[in-house]
Amino acid sequence: MPHVLNRRRFLGRALAVGSSLALASSVPSSEARSSPNEKLNLGVIGVAGRGADNLAAVRHENIVALCDVDLRRAERARSEFPAAKFFEDYRRLLDQKNIDAVVISTPDHSHAIPAVLAMRAGKHVYCEKPLAHSVHEVRVMRETAAKHKIVTQMGTQIHAENNYRRVVEIVLSGILGPIARVHVWCQKRPTPGFLAKKETPPPSGLNYDLWLGAAPYRPYHPSHLHFDWRWWWDFGGGILADMACHYMDLPFWALDLRAPSRISATGKVAHEGDNDVPDVMQVEYHFGPRGAAPAVHLTWYHGVMGPDVEGTRVYPGYESGVLFEGENGMLLADYGRHKLLPEAKFKDFVPPKPTIPASLGHHREWLNAIKTGGPTTCNFDYSGALSEAVLLGNVAYRSRKELEWDSVAARVTNAPEAEKFMQREYRKGWTL
Repeated sequence: MPHVLNRRRFLGRALAVGSSLALASSVPSSEARSSPNEKLNLGVIGVAGRGADNLAAVRHENIVALCDVDLRRAERARSEFPAAKFFEDYRRLLDQKNIDAVVISTPDHSHAIPAVLAMRAGKHVYCEKPLAHSVHEVRVMRETAAKHKIVTQMGTQIHAENNYRRVVEIVLSGILGPIARVHVWCQKRPTPGFLAKKETPPPSGLNYDLWLGAAPYRPYHPSHLHFDWRWWWDFGGGILADMACHYMDLPFWALDLRAPSRISATGKVAHEGDNDVPDVMQVEYHFGPRGAAPAVHLTWYHGVMGPDVEGTRVYPGYESGVLFEGENGMLLADYGRHKLLPEAKFKDFVPPKPTIPASLGHHREWLNAIKTGGPTTCNFDYSGALSEAVLLGNVAYRSRKELEWDSVAARVTNAPEAEKFMQREYRKGWTL
């Protein structure tokens, strides 16, 4: 039987290893930088798959440390940055005192601990979406970033593209009138995976114990790792956690949404795998008024080609998308396109003059903010609120309860069973 780290023991060891980090100055190491041309010393945790893309986006800085639990998948990054120190364990990387900032591209269940330890050490953090595996972890990350004045960015790269900016400007122009209804959908479905029927040795070069981290132990099976970890509750959160931070980002930005007050969810598992994330899911989010803006009812759908789980409502060419419904018309958008509906009514529409400046690039925005003290658009305050809302959809689905959510106290107020479920299934009896 391989050595197993449960959540409590893993966290205890992580914090013990990181105790010297926590004692470090909370003032970010790059605060005194005066030139945006001065290079940062970066550590990159997770260097294959999505991690390889993030590494490529920051490669113009000084890459001084790399970390990955899979030696074979890390070979390319190590060959590209031979001068960088390499570690299997991110705790060893975080011991390096010359690191200004870290990029975290691990599975969801391994986001929170390295991010919190890094921020306590005054290291700036770029972390993939969603920010963490649970609402509780996200809240701790938000609070830690604020306490230690860390420059942060969540990896919702589409936020930096011009199409989203133009959509936000149209919504803010008022041409649609008040908007109280939004639909968001994604056609993707999970890939079926399987549990190992017996103890199976992991492939050579993979440190499976470190990959599991704080998750409950299970025998190795190839369908648990790499992109397919998303389809297991112990590691990810299904299509909702995978894609909603990208698509729900647009209405969150355009309508200034923050915390939903009420959430409910339904779904079904139609695949034949052992993993139990739903193929098709619908989540109802209710947000209160924001100043003069009305309350908003936002519905998320996945596993379907349009905003209807029965498949009867579709918009050709928009197999995934966002639909704003205003009193005077509708606005349909995806990552790269948008149009007003009905098209005949808006055939003479002249877009408002661009007011949201073009992004430097999602990664460069974060790097530049570290050097100059400027802002980031997907900092952990904004993206944390978005991630919490997304993850609450999974809490509602898994607890089978409609939730009333107190965002200040970060607790479910109407359903003790759901609050207990969230503590049991997501907090696992430990705190960061």
